Amino acid sequence: MTPTNPPHPEPGAPRDLVGIGIGPFNLSLAALAHPLPELDAAFYDQRPAFTWHPGLLVDGSRLQVPFLADLVTLADPASPWTFLNYLKTRERLFPFYFAERFHIHRAEYDAYCRWVAENLPGLHFGHRVDAVRWNPEHDLFEIDHTRLDPDGRTTAHGCTRTRNVVLGIGTEPHLPGPLEPLAGTPGLLVLHAADYLDHRAALLTAGHVTVVGTGQSGAEIFLDLLRNRPAGHEGIHWIGRTPAFAPMEYSKLGLEHFTPDYTRYFHALPEPVRDHLVTAQWQLHRGIDTHTIAAIHDELYRRSLHGGWPDAVLVPGVHVRTAGRVAATRIELHLEHTQQNTRTRLTTDAVVLATGYRERPLDQLLAGLEPYLRRDDHGRPRIDERHRLALDPRVTGAVYVQNAETHTHGVGAPDLGLAAWRSATILNTLTGKEPYPLPARTAFTTFGLHQPRTPPTARFTPLTDGR
Repeated sequence: MTPTNPPHPEPGAPRDLVGIGIGPFNLSLAALAHPLPELDAAFYDQRPAFTWHPGLLVDGSRLQVPFLADLVTLADPASPWTFLNYLKTRERLFPFYFAERFHIHRAEYDAYCRWVAENLPGLHFGHRVDAVRWNPEHDLFEIDHTRLDPDGRTTAHGCTRTRNVVLGIGTEPHLPGPLEPLAGTPGLLVLHAADYLDHRAALLTAGHVTVVGTGQSGAEIFLDLLRNRPAGHEGIHWIGRTPAFAPMEYSKLGLEHFTPDYTRYFHALPEPVRDHLVTAQWQLHRGIDTHTIAAIHDELYRRSLHGGWPDAVLVPGVHVRTAGRVAATRIELHLEHTQQNTRTRLTTDAVVLATGYRERPLDQLLAGLEPYLRRDDHGRPRIDERHRLALDPRVTGAVYVQNAETHTHGVGAPDLGLAAWRSATILNTLTGKEPYPLPARTAFTTFGLHQPRTPPTARFTPLTDGR
C-alpha cells in the first residue's frame, strides 16, 4: 500500500491541525485528513501505541455496529484505510466473504485500528499533551507536550503551534461512588470492567462474583463467567439499576437516531429538552445485544437440563447504596430495590463494575482557554453544529471535539457509526472546501415538524398566531 504522503512543513512552521488523543475517532480524522495535500496535521497520544478497550476483548464479543462503521467507509469507501482493504492486505477477503459477518469481533476491530495506526504517518504516540492555550499575538494555539519513554518516564518537552485543534481524549471508566474507594484496594477484588481480562483468572476461581451493570459489557462478562465456572457452583450475582435486562433498540427505524439527520435535529432542540432525551434514550445505547441475551438464556437453560437451577442470581432494578470491606478479602454490598423500596445485604468475594464510561473532563486541559470559552446553563462547553467549541470571537482558530458533545449532539456522539461522517464534517469545515461530499438526507424519519433540511416530501405548513 502506498498512500499519499502528507506535506512536509518548514521547521517551526505552525500546523493546520493538531489532534489530542488517538482513539478511533481521531484515528478516523487522521485517516481522512491524510490524502489532503493542503492540510498539515499531527496527532498526539500519551500511550506508547494504539489500544482499544483491551480489557474487554472477551472471546466471541462483537461490535454492535456493522463493519461498514469503520474509520472511513461512510465518508470515503474508496479510501485505502477501509476495513475491507485491511482484510485485503491480510489476504482474508475470501474468508470474510464466506463468514458472512456483518458484525465483526471486537478483537478484529482492534486489530484493524492498530493496522491503521501503525501505517498512517503523522501519529505521535508517547506524547502527553499538558496544556492548550491561545496566543493572541500570533493568532495561533500553542500545545505543550511531554515526550515519554515506553515506561512513561519523561524524555523531552516540546511545544507545537497550530491554527486549529481537535480534542479526541475519549472517555474514562466510571466507578460508582459507594464502590470507588474499594476499587484497587490491596486484598480486594473490586475492578472496573475495563480491567476484566487482566483479572479473569482470579474471577473464575473466586468463591462468589457480583457483576454490577446491566448493559452490554455486564452481559458479556456475566456470560463469560457463567460459561467458565463449574455447573451447579456458578456463584454469580448480576445486578443493575435498569428496570429490566433490556435489549438494545435495534429496529431499522430506531437506528435512525444514529444518523446525521437526527444529530442535526437534536442539536437544534432547547437545552432542557436535550438533557431529558439523553437520559430517556438509554435503551438506544445502553441496552444489551439480543444475541447476547439469547446466549445467556441458552447457557442458563442448558445448566438446568438435569434438574435444579444454576447458582446464578439476576436482579434488575437494584442499586448499591453503600459498600464496605468485611473480613480480609470479602465485600459487603448494601442494595436497594427501586420498585419494591426494599433493602438487603450481599456478601461477595469479587465485584466487577460494568458501570460504563464518562466523557473525560476538558477543564484541566483547556484551562488556558478558559477566558475564551462559552458555556451553557450547566457550565458545559457550548458546541456548535459542526463540532466546534464556542469561543470568544477574538480567537480566530477553532477547537473541534470528538465524543465530548453528547449534551449537544445526542446519543450518536460516542457511536462508531458516525465517526467517519463527523470526521468528514470537521475536514470540510476546516478546509473551507468539500473534499468529502456528504449526503443531505440520511434517514427516512423526519425528526420534528420544523427543522432545517426537512425533506420536501414532508409538507408541513407552520401555524402562526396561535392557529
